[in-house]
Amino acid sequence: MNPAAHSQLYQALCLIIPLVLAIVCHEMAHGLVARALGDGTAQEAGRLSFNPLRHVDPIGTVILPGMLALSGAPVFGWAKPVPVNKWRLHNPQRDMMWVAAAGPASNFVLAGLAAVMLGLMARGMAGGQMAPVGGFVVTNLVNFLQINLFVGLFNLLPIPPFDGSHIVEGLLPMRLARGYAKIRRFGMLVPLLIVVVVPMVFGVSVVEHFVGPPYGWLYGQYAGLAQLVAGLPAAMPA
Repeated sequence: MNPAAHSQLYQALCLIIPLVLAIVCHEMAHGLVARALGDGTAQEAGRLSFNPLRHVDPIGTVILPGMLALSGAPVFGWAKPVPVNKWRLHNPQRDMMWVAAAGPASNFVLAGLAAVMLGLMARGMAGGQMAPVGGFVVTNLVNFLQINLFVGLFNLLPIPPFDGSHIVEGLLPMRLARGYAKIRRFGMLVPLLIVVVVPMVFGVSVVEHFVGPPYGWLYGQYAGLAQLVAGLPAAMPA
């Protein structure tokens, strides 16, 4: 294998592995909380599984992000959503908010675990030379932290059908919630227009303005956690 191909494979693995783990855990969290609140639809559909093939959407997870990346457009995609029947929940309006929040919450917890592991590795390698395998693990952990932060924040955008829209819907009065929920019938068309088309046509990036600032602040907090665990003043690798 030539060096360029080896580098591309290395970079691909360092992105694919943490991305798949983040997506699988995000969807699993939705299903587990739904089951705890009375809806076993995800379990009955066989979606409470760590098998990534059950959660990856060929178009939304592979084809579309790849095409956007090649064209230089903002990268955008989605996983196959875990099925949830809100009417089987104990309190549909309230519990659907918890089910929706579980996905992003799992990403923030995973980002914290990545920060702790980075800190432990930094402490263990203090004064020593990092082996190639160690470098691969560190790169995956840094990407895992960043991807989980982005996935968690991105899904909190109040744009149907993202998780944030379910939280907003649960907070609205019933009449307004029904009208707001009607936007969900358009599926991923609305997010595609807002996140991809609007920046390309008008130069206004929703991600940059609404996800970027909280992402930067949170990343600083998690970096601080990694440094605290490591007992070192050095900044976490970016």
